[in-house]
Amino acid sequence: MKRILSGIQPTNRLHLGNYLGAMRNWVKLQNEPGAECLYMIADLHAITVPQDPESLTRSTRETAAAYIAAGIDPSRSIIFVQSAVPAHSQLMWLLATMAQLGKLERMTQFKDKAGKNAERAGLGLFAYPVLMAADILVYQATHVPVGEDQKQHLELAREIAATFNTRYKTDFLIQPEPVITGPAPRVMSLRDGTQKMSKSAESDMTRINLTDDADAIAQKIRKAKTDAEPLPESEKGLENRPEAKNLVTIYAALADISRQDVLNDFAGKQFSEFKPALSDLAVSQIAPIAARMQELMTDVSEIDALLANANDRANNYAIPVLSEVERIMGIWK
Repeated sequence: MKRILSGIQPTNRLHLGNYLGAMRNWVKLQNEPGAECLYMIADLHAITVPQDPESLTRSTRETAAAYIAAGIDPSRSIIFVQSAVPAHSQLMWLLATMAQLGKLERMTQFKDKAGKNAERAGLGLFAYPVLMAADILVYQATHVPVGEDQKQHLELAREIAATFNTRYKTDFLIQPEPVITGPAPRVMSLRDGTQKMSKSAESDMTRINLTDDADAIAQKIRKAKTDAEPLPESEKGLENRPEAKNLVTIYAALADISRQDVLNDFAGKQFSEFKPALSDLAVSQIAPIAARMQELMTDVSEIDALLANANDRANNYAIPVLSEVERIMGIWK
């Protein structure tokens, strides 16, 4: 049996990169025989940087709506809110007693987010990987889908589990394995092919949001930055052409084919011909998600009821694990 855990922070709007890099794979994983899937809305991770409270609540619901609209079935997978399961925070503190400062200091995400102001960064941002370890271990997850930027964190979770087991002479905590789903498409900004598509980018024209309707998607692709050269015959011809490579990558990911397959069809053609084809493809896949999200968000009572049920189910997994960890450690009960 596989028990799979993953999640996304509810900050700003989810976009095409989140769908192609994570949620589409989650749908595939829930369809695997014998797989138990828990998909978290990681609001505790979101507050490692300041958040507007009302926006955070709205984004939490919107993220749940995005999961469902993308194809995650609440009757087959558990879509839950991280903060609604207190065992995450409780286990984090127990694991923090085993996490080494030196390893936390080497986490690249902390360096990236803290930048030159590391000394002024909050403890939450610094200890983020320990909470991520607790997220995984409190469910005894066996497998975790991770991108390149999260591999360090998963390795830390494995090390903390090993440290716990060694220190307390047990084999209780499972060391999770990464889920390999093939190379995730690296979706870049529509206005700068050297920058990753981001929820926090100032201009909305840099990304395709999962809430965008057909007209918005078409306009953003039409105005996406390109160059004057036609599409090449091979992938090598995309080198040093970041915007061209990005649009070809998006097409390939949406069509579930290789970049070379895309070039086989469009080699020698100008972007004036390629963009409409990409637009049609993107609209066919993203617009239905946006429409379903809008439908779900018009009556948030349905989302709230689904989350309340799923939060209870997640607690039923997490509470016994936390209790056993406390027993092993000798915590007074």
